[in-house]
Amino acid sequence: MTIANILAGRTGEVYQTSPETTVQDAITMLAQCRIGCLPVVEDGRVVGMFSERDVVYRVGTDGASVLDASVGSVMTSPPVTVEAAMPVIHALSLMTKRRIRHLPVVQGDRMVGFISIGDLVKYRIDRIESEAASLRDYIQTA
Repeated sequence: MTIANILAGRTGEVYQTSPETTVQDAITMLAQCRIGCLPVVEDGRVVGMFSERDVVYRVGTDGASVLDASVGSVMTSPPVTVEAAMPVIHALSLMTKRRIRHLPVVQGDRMVGFISIGDLVKYRIDRIESEAASLRDYIQTA
């Protein structure tokens, strides 16, 4: 069970932003897309992460003026990334230890996908339920 297994079933767009985008425009994208985080990409490389937490922390310290700042000035950098071959359980552990909820999936220095802690938890629950159903079937036929 690797990150690649999760990405294999995906067909959607990965929303992203650039370091030059204003915080206000990035917040608008978060709201319109109903997401909590954007990878910040420059020349095809993930250079940071912009999340709701970044906004809250900066508004708390700098006030509303941060809305006119660039994403690059408030993003979390360097980003924590994973490769598609990483086992799901290791990615969950990484997210727990680092207290993060989103991970760009990279190959080399290029982003090939994006996962959230919700994706990983759902995948694990689906696998556990499938194993439990198999055990029930086995017991009933034995």
